[in-house]
Amino acid sequence: MTDTTRVLLEVDDQGIAQLTLNRPEVHNAFDDDVINQLISCLKEVSDSTTVRALILRSNGKNFSAGADLAWMKRMAQNSHQENLEDAGRLAELMERLNSLNKPTIGLVQGAAYGGAVGLAACCDIVIASAEAQFCLSEVKIGLIPAVISPYVVRAIGERQSRRYFLTAEPFSAEQACDFGLVHEVVATSELLSDAAARFTKQLRKNSPQGMHAAKELIFAVSSKVIDPAVIDDTAQRIADIRVSAEGQEGLSAFLEKRKPNWIQE
Repeated sequence: MTDTTRVLLEVDDQGIAQLTLNRPEVHNAFDDDVINQLISCLKEVSDSTTVRALILRSNGKNFSAGADLAWMKRMAQNSHQENLEDAGRLAELMERLNSLNKPTIGLVQGAAYGGAVGLAACCDIVIASAEAQFCLSEVKIGLIPAVISPYVVRAIGERQSRRYFLTAEPFSAEQACDFGLVHEVVATSELLSDAAARFTKQLRKNSPQGMHAAKELIFAVSSKVIDPAVIDDTAQRIADIRVSAEGQEGLSAFLEKRKPNWIQE
């Protein structure tokens, strides 16, 4: 039976969704049930016409200890095919979070181990408490950070990955910020209040369509050679959005010195 209290999804009247890991008794470790619930919640957020941004967070002392021990024990007893299917669901979770059509903010406190580093790497903006600690710990138990690797390597680069994938040593929030995994480090007391509110306030000023298109633009040009195909694609994208409803509204509001209609304040 699915326990719907392990993952919580709430949307406030400003259109800010909070997706919360709620297993503090096991340091918010995740298993196949939690992964499936997270995927379901991300689908709901993606389909929503009222959600403006998503905050990914957790209750308790730690963001997430990564994979649940009981789940890992169960997976070790399963067949190769069952393990492949199970890994596919985790891969789906990472890709859904990474490509979500809304801005995402990750709030990290305490420990973020294993797959939890992947969750952070898939968020658009990550804020960590000063006491947060990250670790790609998989090799300690004979495994590898496989399905999270595309996102983590993209976030921290190949050079840091070659160290931390192999050593499994923890690194601090400040180091994570230097590596590019984290954008800001704040006091724990500010994490769920001032820091999150500051970013959501900024995001709510922006065109929902514009932010979605900007995110797709990043994926379209990242690591690409600037060749005629890329140049033509970027020209097509700006032309498309200029004549769109929100593009027209935004330009009109700017010229008329008024707020665009997506700002409801």
